[in-house]
Amino acid sequence: MPMTRRRLLAASALTVAGAAVPRFAAAQAPEGPFKLDPLPYANNALEPHVDARTMELHHDRHHASYVANLNTALKDHGNAAALPLHEILAKLPEMPDNVRTAIRNNGGGHANHTMFWQVMASPGSPPDGELAEAIQRDFGGIETLQSRFNEAGGRLFGSGWVFVTVDRQGKLALETKPNQDTPLMDAKRVLFGNDVWEHAYYLTYQNRRADYLKAWWNVVNWPKVAERYAAAKAGSLTI
Repeated sequence: MPMTRRRLLAASALTVAGAAVPRFAAAQAPEGPFKLDPLPYANNALEPHVDARTMELHHDRHHASYVANLNTALKDHGNAAALPLHEILAKLPEMPDNVRTAIRNNGGGHANHTMFWQVMASPGSPPDGELAEAIQRDFGGIETLQSRFNEAGGRLFGSGWVFVTVDRQGKLALETKPNQDTPLMDAKRVLFGNDVWEHAYYLTYQNRRADYLKAWWNVVNWPKVAERYAAAKAGSLTI
């Protein structure tokens, strides 16, 4: 069958996505303190906004590689490996020199993605209660939050994340980080965030990051975000 332009683009996108998977992706994660939890929903649960193939590659390959590489980095450093992940990331300058970069990249990747899967779900109700009040107080409403969040994600050069952070008083703030860095490295807490690495959206949106950012709001799991908000105020929110 002749290769149409549509098929050529799809094949190219799959090649890009596969090539971007780090080298541990296809291997069984080595034994260690950190594990890859299964997705809390089916791969196709977020369609049409996030496609099933992207979810499969993103979770089963990319996230799995961060867990594998993190366990490998910590296998000879039992004292560090015994710490919870949010403490490891907050104490990054204290981590052994020879594995600090690996911990930064892969520990950050593991924390970011663990959060990411939790704060998405099939389309549901908008934020309400204390969370809605906080969004109104700190951003001027949900529409303003979405606009500022999307603009920040669009401005981020290369790969990275857009986050909404929350402190013990419940105050919200917007922050971007490059690569797999996270506000946890600054001893802050993440309420929710969106992954703007190309592997998070390329199969559906290609280079249209703005379209992805806009569509992503359809799958934000506001009840879970509200749970995280309450946990942050209680001092129990970790990653």
